[in-house]
Amino acid sequence: MSISSLPVPFHLDPPPPESFRKRLRRMLRSRKALSGVTQWFVDWGLPLAVVVGGLYFLAARGEGYKDVYKTFTLIDPPSGLPSWGASLIGWLLVPAIIGGVAGHVIATRIRSVKQLTTSGLFRRRKLGDRLRPPSRIAYLGDYFNKSPEAHALVDNFVRRAHRNHWLLAQDHWEVLVRDTMCTAEYAELGRAECLRQAQDLTSIHVRTAATAGQCVVCAARQI
Repeated sequence: MSISSLPVPFHLDPPPPESFRKRLRRMLRSRKALSGVTQWFVDWGLPLAVVVGGLYFLAARGEGYKDVYKTFTLIDPPSGLPSWGASLIGWLLVPAIIGGVAGHVIATRIRSVKQLTTSGLFRRRKLGDRLRPPSRIAYLGDYFNKSPEAHALVDNFVRRAHRNHWLLAQDHWEVLVRDTMCTAEYAELGRAECLRQAQDLTSIHVRTAATAGQCVVCAARQI
């Protein structure tokens, strides 16, 4: 049975407590506010580093850290099966990743030398702003019984569009904000500004559709 076929409740239920798994999911979806190369490091760079570190550790247990390091850096030829894996990683994977990332960063910097977004005009961006991770996508439960505008948002989106199903509404809210941040209009924005503008735009779209008891994610997924 679809959500839209259920009757609209008369009152908005209080939000349930957010579990650790849901907070972690919200944090991972918020990474879309980061720049492209930073997202790549989070999505692929860290897992690859774990895999390479694991292979290096396994090979070093059998042949010694010094010998594996020399094989990994192509100083000495591989002498066994574990060192062959380290040799291939040092020969193919690491130079390709470093060269690709360096080329992308240099090309991006060259392209952006004479480009400045409107939101960045006349602002001084400090080192702390560059290193600060993005905030997480808003938790809808924090809007419950807050300002009239915030409460009206969750009343329409949770009660009308999702029939008081807070978990489903939160999931769809995060999907909407995440996909909005992935559009070309937000590609040049800083991480904080990207998330703020994406949530503001999503709030407008959500309010318009939810007033009629509709959710675009429910419609796309036929829920």
